[in-house]
Amino acid sequence: MTAAGPPLSAARKWAITISVMFVTVMQILDTSVTNVALPHMQGSLSAGVEEMAWVITSFLAANAIVIPATGWLSGLVGRRRFFLLCTVLFTVSSFLSGIAPNLTFLVLARVFQGLGGGPVIPISQAIMWEIFPLKQRGMAMAVWGIGIMMGPILGPTLGGWIADNWSWRWIFYINLPIGVLGFFMASAFVFDSPHARKPGRVDVLGLALMVLGFGCLQLTLDWGEREDWFDSRLITALAVVAACALVGFVTRELMSREPILDLMVFHDRNFAIASVVIACAVFGFFASMLLLALYTQKLLGYDAWTSGLVLAPGGFGNMISLLIAGRLVARMDQRMLLATGCFINGVALTMMSHMTLGMDYWSLAWPRFVQGLGMGFIFVPLQTLALATVRMDRLGNATAAFNVVRNMGGSLGVALATTLLARRSQYHQTTLIGHVNVWSAETAARLKEWTAHFVAQGADPFTAQSRALAMLYRDTVGQAQVLAYADEFWLFSMVFFGLLVIIPFMRRVRAEPAPPPGAPRPERVEALPAPTD
Repeated sequence: MTAAGPPLSAARKWAITISVMFVTVMQILDTSVTNVALPHMQGSLSAGVEEMAWVITSFLAANAIVIPATGWLSGLVGRRRFFLLCTVLFTVSSFLSGIAPNLTFLVLARVFQGLGGGPVIPISQAIMWEIFPLKQRGMAMAVWGIGIMMGPILGPTLGGWIADNWSWRWIFYINLPIGVLGFFMASAFVFDSPHARKPGRVDVLGLALMVLGFGCLQLTLDWGEREDWFDSRLITALAVVAACALVGFVTRELMSREPILDLMVFHDRNFAIASVVIACAVFGFFASMLLLALYTQKLLGYDAWTSGLVLAPGGFGNMISLLIAGRLVARMDQRMLLATGCFINGVALTMMSHMTLGMDYWSLAWPRFVQGLGMGFIFVPLQTLALATVRMDRLGNATAAFNVVRNMGGSLGVALATTLLARRSQYHQTTLIGHVNVWSAETAARLKEWTAHFVAQGADPFTAQSRALAMLYRDTVGQAQVLAYADEFWLFSMVFFGLLVIIPFMRRVRAEPAPPPGAPRPERVEALPAPTD
């Protein structure tokens, strides 16, 4: 294919958008849908809880390994061919996951799923950023972003319903029609970038350091809380290997003529600050989603389906703000939109920090709606600010680097959320128990109520008193956990409020940028020509 020919029509652009969105939604949905089906898989495959964790970890580790190399692999193989290969690999491995006869087979299939799914998001971003002029990119990225952000919202609900009513195998089978349709649409509409440059050689050392570093880092984050972090020799060893390999990888990439991941893109001020913002935003967003799911199921006793319904309003808020931001991003200062999104998220998380054990559904769903509303105002302007000043020939590498940072932020958020929850629960439990005194009038009254309750149910006075003490302890533990959740939601709200400080240091992007005096015009493509054979 060549770049010669007439410009792309509007219909062709949106056909490409829908094509890449299909495949992207499939990958995002599968990332979150698997979590709620793990108990069903455990019984079917006769595996333990520790073994089942590999179903999630193997996918995430493969994702972390392949995403940094996305730009390099796209140049080596060709963007269109690589995107189709990823789609086929993900779809076939989804089928293999569904028919898996044992855990080993399933974990291996999930590794290939991760390798196939990882590059899809950065490739999709690069494609859409090329085919749309700046003034249209906001709406295009908003439409694509609806699919991206709806995956984590619908995944737990859909996965729980499928696992409960059909079989856990169907969470993988549903990928097949989406993957087949996405493959044929991408075959028909997606084409190679005219700006791509094929790498001259394979940097074997850089590739090995990348695989070792990012793989060990992901395993450290996934297993850290379960293995009690650095009290475990395994986690300590993984962390040391990850740190050494990543330092070696960064050094190698800075010295190499043809790096796998070109780190020079971080010299762009907008891109560097945007990378910090996306890492922190995803850090707070995914951590708060996990905490809310745990809160509703562990403390309020919701089932997976109802817990998913609590998360769902965030999707509606997100769709509204994505469409609004898509229309405004080329007309106003993107930094104002981004600051608005961060502020709204901070407010939503502050609202969540006031949760109680007696709150109703709408008291939970409303903050989620507000949070979803804020994320749309972050996603669209942040993409514009990050990528608008990046040269077209570096776009594939930039989107890969951007998604590496995004994934690391999400992984750190989930790991820190679970760790802090355990630590803060222990702290508050110790504090509260230290203030529970059997000589206190309030404590004595509560024990008397519980004792009378159990006596009325037929227990003898001694047994009733023992049960009353157990119930008092349970209430204390519950309150300690509520306080721990409140601490975390408050902390994550401060992360979003803190981002307001660095946003002004980014440069505004204008729809029709003017070059500085005496400088050559930057390489930009307002509308790519249609490819011809």
